[in-house]
Amino acid sequence: MTPPRTPPHPAVDALLERSIRDIDIPPRPLILDRIRREMHRDEPDMGTVGRLIGRDVSLAAGLIKTANSPYFGFSLRVRSVSEALLMLGLDAASRAVAAISLHKAFPAGAHYERFWHSSAEIAALSGWLAQQLAVPGVRADDAYTFGLFRDCGIVILLRRFPGYRDILQRANDDGARPFTAHELDALPTHHAVVGSLLAQNWWLPEPVSQAIRHHHDADMLARFDTGLALPARRLVALAQSAEWLVQTATGGSRTREWDKLGPACQRLLDLDEPTLAALVAPAAQLLGNID
Repeated sequence: MTPPRTPPHPAVDALLERSIRDIDIPPRPLILDRIRREMHRDEPDMGTVGRLIGRDVSLAAGLIKTANSPYFGFSLRVRSVSEALLMLGLDAASRAVAAISLHKAFPAGAHYERFWHSSAEIAALSGWLAQQLAVPGVRADDAYTFGLFRDCGIVILLRRFPGYRDILQRANDDGARPFTAHELDALPTHHAVVGSLLAQNWWLPEPVSQAIRHHHDADMLARFDTGLALPARRLVALAQSAEWLVQTATGGSRTREWDKLGPACQRLLDLDEPTLAALVAPAAQLLGNID
């Protein structure tokens, strides 16, 4: 039996209502519904899914690129949609299609491209860390998916509010105040709520959408009595640790979130300082293979 969800706090309810009313959240692509229907058949037809994806050249190319990414580490080079589906499986392929579709929903531009590249780095390192640390209750593909979608609300708010870049800068530079507090100073909602709504609507797993909702909440990470399930908290810890590795290895993704969330993340992952430091070199090698 599925356990009942913890009722949301009234303030959260208000944020959700304002987000749904005021923010232009991209609708779920029809192809995700079609893939989901196929996944729920007793005998899914991979050929049908392959033909659906193959009708969109950018989706097909993106899926092949995903299957060939260093994170998955397949020994054979994937050259077709059908091969990508066989290697990834329908669940991982569906998430890849969701990520590619989200990318397509926004205009081209240097600022967006930096965001997508940063998300790809954090996703790859999150999945890799889940494997390296053998994190209990967390699947590596969920960690990878969370890394891709963790900050998807940012690109939605960038499109919706012209002054959002300035808000981001202030939030990134603040090592004490919650990141989302800077957004709520000027906006009706914040990117974690918006991203969680998109994740739920786009059929991402419940732990992923919950982790997106609370990934800047230090109290939710640190305490065991908040109602946020341990797997969701560990997803946040993995991605935040991955971001620290990106910052340390490359100087990229300049935020101050580790100052606020790092100790709780290390406790959740049983990750001491020497172990974390030893991960920098192999993480840098993995990052060097991400284009």
